[in-house]
Amino acid sequence: MNIEKLARSVSLLVMAAGLALGSVSAVNAAAKKASANAVLATVGSMKITEAQVDEKARPQLAAIESQVYQAKKRALDDIIDDYLIEQAARKAGMTKEAYLKQEVQDKAPAPTEKEMKDFYDQNQARIRQPFDRIKAPLENYMRRQKMNAARAELVAKLRQEAGVKVMLKAPRVDVSTQYSAGSTGPSNAPVTIVEFSDYQCPFCGRAESSVQEILKKYGDKVRLVYMDFPLPMHPYALKAAQAARCAGDQGKYWPFHDALFADQSKLDPKGLDATAARLKLDTKKFDQCTAGDLHLDQIKKSQQEGSDIGVDGTPTFVINGRLMNGAQPTNEMESVINEELAQQNVKEAKAH
Repeated sequence: MNIEKLARSVSLLVMAAGLALGSVSAVNAAAKKASANAVLATVGSMKITEAQVDEKARPQLAAIESQVYQAKKRALDDIIDDYLIEQAARKAGMTKEAYLKQEVQDKAPAPTEKEMKDFYDQNQARIRQPFDRIKAPLENYMRRQKMNAARAELVAKLRQEAGVKVMLKAPRVDVSTQYSAGSTGPSNAPVTIVEFSDYQCPFCGRAESSVQEILKKYGDKVRLVYMDFPLPMHPYALKAAQAARCAGDQGKYWPFHDALFADQSKLDPKGLDATAARLKLDTKKFDQCTAGDLHLDQIKKSQQEGSDIGVDGTPTFVINGRLMNGAQPTNEMESVINEELAQQNVKEAKAH
């Protein structure tokens, strides 16, 4: 596709996105109002209306709407970014490949031995392999991270210079955190991440590294709220969630939370008791709390809140109302966070 066609594609897609969303919103509002009482089925004398079906399907529809938005957003970003890069390359009198090599690859050198060792030391509990065995894949991973960061910085600069405006709006859900297990970060942070998670879920365990990177990078710009969503297929998940809340009663929620994800093989009763002892909890109070199911009602309400907004698996993240299903790469979460900060004119965090 040549530059002129790309330019037209960008303009048309952005314009169409804005017009379509406005039109669709108006049509949907009118249609919903007119058809809310439309009867979709009868069972004897009972009538099942469209409003009833919409309410029943609301969680699934919310998840689908989020997925559709993500697909459109990725496509729109690809078109915009490709156009900007080709324009910049042409202005520099270079091919696109040569320009990217100069601005991305050459600015993202291979990580040093110290950088790799520091990363390994910080994440050793999760890696659980000797450094020599994972050195090569670790080098490739860290190099890709540097290249992704360099490309993101380049694209952000080109977008700012070109005055790019995107009219595509993200769908949002209203989520109550009344029954959260715990939160960290300032209550007035410009970005709130609500995480629905399960201590026995392996994908949740892997997502922890992304969450920790986000918290470290953005500092007081981000608040994290943890919502319990133990899945019935995980026999130890519910008791682990109760145990973490019981630890919270003694001011040790986050240390207990982190310990559970650091070693998901120790979620059985014996493992939970060992963690409580290691964190120097009052074990008598801890045992009474877990045995008495003191926090079971709050956990069930946390699960219900998730189900109501479309959570059907773990982990699920809600970033300022934007639903993101599944374990997310750090750069995907950063992209959403940066968009939210930009909308509030808050300077985004720089990579360490």
